[in-house]
Amino acid sequence: MLFTCADKRLDLSVPQVMGILNVTPDSFSDGGKFTSIERACRHADQMVADGAAFIDIGGESTRPGAKDVSLQEELDRVIPLIEYVGNTHDVCISVDTSKPQVMSAAVSAGAHLINDVRALQVPGALAAAAKLQVPVCLMHMQGQPRSMQASPEYGDIIKDISTFFHERVAACMAAGIAKERLVLDPGFGFGKTLSHNYELLHRLADFSEFQLPLLIGLSRKSMIGNLLQVEVEQRVVGSVAAAMIAVQRGAHILRVHDVKETMDMIKVMQACKYYDAL
Repeated sequence: MLFTCADKRLDLSVPQVMGILNVTPDSFSDGGKFTSIERACRHADQMVADGAAFIDIGGESTRPGAKDVSLQEELDRVIPLIEYVGNTHDVCISVDTSKPQVMSAAVSAGAHLINDVRALQVPGALAAAAKLQVPVCLMHMQGQPRSMQASPEYGDIIKDISTFFHERVAACMAAGIAKERLVLDPGFGFGKTLSHNYELLHRLADFSEFQLPLLIGLSRKSMIGNLLQVEVEQRVVGSVAAAMIAVQRGAHILRVHDVKETMDMIKVMQACKYYDAL
């Protein structure tokens, strides 16, 4: 599967890594670590050196209970970083936002992909994305960040998420966004219990029906911490193990905090895959 991001064509038969760069004071894993533009730039440099094909830049936390961020504050956080990464590195730049104004400003500054946890459901977002004509990642979330973990319920989690994806893909295509520009993210940890998350991971291959790239964000999440009973900093091994399972079940893009460790896992898997072809 080939994926076009600006002037880059990525071969998704080999899993690609998206490095997370949160310039927020309250993100669950790295909140406050990269609020300084200088520190954020150095972290982006390191993730690219470690093998990231994407850098995902976000200026508003979407962790459970997260507070809203004003439009201007979000712009002030993400635009300088987008410009820096675009001027310094040959990678795909993703902007993690739900605000149509941020989408437009980010693409003007050099972003190549919109990563929206609300799947273009904020008023004006669908029209903005259609006008910008860049790839879009549509994520499933039950509820909203402040309340999504209160008491999530599903009839059949795969069927429910698939129904949501069918509706959002149809809405995008009706608005003028070509299907080949879409990426799907089932939204691990967004309105899902521990058992929901592991059932979702187990049945991930079911989303192959869409024949679209699948982006997976498992890195350091509570589904790892609560299972292993460890704090955020101790979730790297569990995160890489879960990412490996996701790749085996059809994931194409891995959104992670720990780029080097994830790249090591992919290299080992690819070495074994070589012998499968003999």
